[in-house]
Amino acid sequence: MKTPLELAETSLALTKAGDRDGWLALFEDDAVVQDPVGPSPTDPSGQGHQGIEAIAKFHDSVISGVENFEYTIERAYTGGDEVAVVVNFQITGAGGTLDMDLVNIYKRSPNGKLASLRSFWDGSRQR
Repeated sequence: MKTPLELAETSLALTKAGDRDGWLALFEDDAVVQDPVGPSPTDPSGQGHQGIEAIAKFHDSVISGVENFEYTIERAYTGGDEVAVVVNFQITGAGGTLDMDLVNIYKRSPNGKLASLRSFWDGSRQR
């Protein structure tokens, strides 16, 4: 069974590789993705994308539009079945390049898959 940090590293690597199916396979059927946590244009309710179908729609509308995705894990803090990863993203898409720091919190389920991914970032504080 992968550790929470290994799940986080795999999630980021699959995102970089553009492996949609591999990324979705990391999640439990009832998992929740909040990216970012709180209300946003992709999640007006702030409740997150709940379940594989909603997570797939999130991927298709947000992640699949990325032309180039680079990341650097700066620090990671593990506690039980969760890990908080401080990471820098450099994302290139149709609107240009975005360079930002964020904190992702990954929670591993008892089955060894991702139960949740919660991303904390503030688009107004990009580097």
